[in-house]
Amino acid sequence: MLFSSISFLYYFLPCVLVLYFLVPRHFKNIILLISSLFFYAWGEPRLVLLMSVTIVIGYVLGILMEKDAKHKRVYLITALISFLGALGYFKYTDFFIDNINTVAGLSIPLLKIALPIGISFYTFQILSYTIDVYRGQVKAQKNVIHLATYITMFPQLIAGPIVRYKDVAIQLESREHSIDNVALGIRRFVFGLSKKILIANVLGEICETFRVSNDKSVLFYWMYAIAFSLHIYFDFSGYSDMAIGLGKAFGFDFMENFNYPYISKSITEFWRRWHISLGNWFRDYVYIPLGGSRVDTARHLFNILVVWMLTGFWHGAAWNFIIWGLYFAILLVIEKTFLLKHLEQSKVLSHVYVLLAVVISFVIFNATSLPQVLTDIGGLFGRGNLPFVSEEALYYLRSYAVIFVLAMFGATPIPKRLASKWKISQYAEPVVLLLLLVVITAYLVDGSFNPFLYFRF
Repeated sequence: MLFSSISFLYYFLPCVLVLYFLVPRHFKNIILLISSLFFYAWGEPRLVLLMSVTIVIGYVLGILMEKDAKHKRVYLITALISFLGALGYFKYTDFFIDNINTVAGLSIPLLKIALPIGISFYTFQILSYTIDVYRGQVKAQKNVIHLATYITMFPQLIAGPIVRYKDVAIQLESREHSIDNVALGIRRFVFGLSKKILIANVLGEICETFRVSNDKSVLFYWMYAIAFSLHIYFDFSGYSDMAIGLGKAFGFDFMENFNYPYISKSITEFWRRWHISLGNWFRDYVYIPLGGSRVDTARHLFNILVVWMLTGFWHGAAWNFIIWGLYFAILLVIEKTFLLKHLEQSKVLSHVYVLLAVVISFVIFNATSLPQVLTDIGGLFGRGNLPFVSEEALYYLRSYAVIFVLAMFGATPIPKRLASKWKISQYAEPVVLLLLLVVITAYLVDGSFNPFLYFRF
């Protein structure tokens, strides 16, 4: 089930909210758990079993780690093998088979395993729980309903943000429910949905048009690259806004996942603002355990390369994702080695550098093959005797000029500052939200299927 669907907006969510607030406090997690399992089963009923097994393993191993400290390392290794093994089997098996076939000249048939939606996100959540129990940073959860609610919670189950157990452990036991929280949550949800439907989806149309065009030019390649960079931002940050808003409505405070990354003055800063929950996860569970920056220079650089290769690989089982991760690793190494001090001397040049580097990175990210990576990047710089301008590019530039401007403007903090300065009255705000919802509904009724990008990860 999609947040951006009529069935979710007008059937599932209202029913869940009404039922959730009708039941006594000690039944609320049960309602949230059942609703979440139903939400997940709507699209993949068979794979609810996989998630249930994951929960049971995490629950049992967490308790065992606390009761039997002597063997807790064994339990941790068991957890890592179980959770990462399942993720590896479903997500990466065909990737490795395909590469073995290519290198060794074999013809092992691909298994064509269906990827469970959201497996990368809920696997990282159960991993964070078991690792934190192992480290003694949290107590093992004795109530299986609470732990299952944490893992399956539908607001952020499919595409994050990655919620750490220690951040919501207290809220799982006791949290505040109020009309104010529901109102704040609904407002955040509607604005996130607006970003997805009214901006991200329209930008996605430009990308699809570019792919099927036979009249490509340098200008069209740059339009595509910029459109996709804005598309993925509004798509993913919109989902995160919706997840945070829904969490607030149910009494949970989820961390922010985006903080205007396109205003960054370095790639280092960009990754403190983009997909914050993922960056924090890799920092705390991979980078720091490897030694972080508290090692010699060679080992530090090695740690960066490992973390970013894994970050790329986490996004998908394809070489373009690995190259995407290593691309950022190289930029970060260059910055840490000497570039940062030079970037600080010019805000304009630093912004231009970041935007150019990020746009190129998302061209790599969105390619379907390595040859396409080379073709798309080459197209940005006129490779293959491409014309600088084409009639089709000019037509679509005129057609989508408004959405380009709105998206670029919306990717900065300016709208938020203006909204804060010219505060909408408490009577006008519901009207604005209702109008947005009406427009969104019209798009959903008349539009085509357009899932969130991060569903595939």
